[in-house]
Amino acid sequence: MAISSDPRQWQVGLLGYGEVGRILAEDLRKQGLRVSACDIKLGGAQAAPLEQHAAGIGVELTRSHVDLAARADFIISAVTASQAVSVAQACAPALKEGGWFLDFNSASPGAKQRAASVIDGAGGRYVEGAVMTSVPPKRIKVPLLLGGNGARELAPQLVALGFAAKVASDELGVSSAVKMCRSIMIKGLEAMVIEGFTTARAYGVEDAVLASLAETFPGIDWEGQGAYFFQRVIEHGRRRSEEVREVAETVREAGLEPWSATGTAERQAWVADLADEGVFGIKGAPGFARSADWRTEADRILVRIKPR
Repeated sequence: MAISSDPRQWQVGLLGYGEVGRILAEDLRKQGLRVSACDIKLGGAQAAPLEQHAAGIGVELTRSHVDLAARADFIISAVTASQAVSVAQACAPALKEGGWFLDFNSASPGAKQRAASVIDGAGGRYVEGAVMTSVPPKRIKVPLLLGGNGARELAPQLVALGFAAKVASDELGVSSAVKMCRSIMIKGLEAMVIEGFTTARAYGVEDAVLASLAETFPGIDWEGQGAYFFQRVIEHGRRRSEEVREVAETVREAGLEPWSATGTAERQAWVADLADEGVFGIKGAPGFARSADWRTEADRILVRIKPR
């Protein structure tokens, strides 16, 4: 059966039902679209919250990538960066002929090209999507750069569904290169803020450091930005570290040694390890990574690494 030209008639399949997947599911379901989802946590100890959320908004959960691909006209892949190619491979055998596959993942241009080869080779239509800022504030309206042969055809259909999508290039890999190069800076700044602010706190010079930063960069609220960076990395450091490893691969593909990106990935993963140890409280508990003052989280780190 041919894929409908009306995107509101599509059956949407979400690969990944984490933060991004759930937000997209909510916004698409509000428009009456049929949505199914698949996540590696289903069937495990962490499945209950996903199942409750899906039941609450009318999302059908599938137990395998093949099941999801077999029913979906339009698939959005929103998994961790390291899984971008493998989920495409898992879906390929059951893809609908001409079905759309939008790769939301923060993967290198090379990874996007490998995923595209798998999807297009199986009769699907692969389009890369580069998400240009954090999803939660803007939700489905998050700026989205598209790339690949099908980007110009898919773009107006995505806009009709509420996405803030625009075509960056017909060449596959350009959109992800923009995203990855931006992430060198953004994710690197997160890591530098955590490292720099925590070190300043250890020496008791944080106020002087913040005053100096404000003088040099008066347009940035360093207090507020610091709190936001700490919270985002504590909650999503594992995913961010995987993304930055893809950033590092992007740098390597350009012929450079990714010294900065590699260090950023290590710092993000280090914070994620502390979160897994319970340094910042129990996940889901009211106090977990919710302090409006970054100093609270820095002090927790310092107590862990330098007990008094």
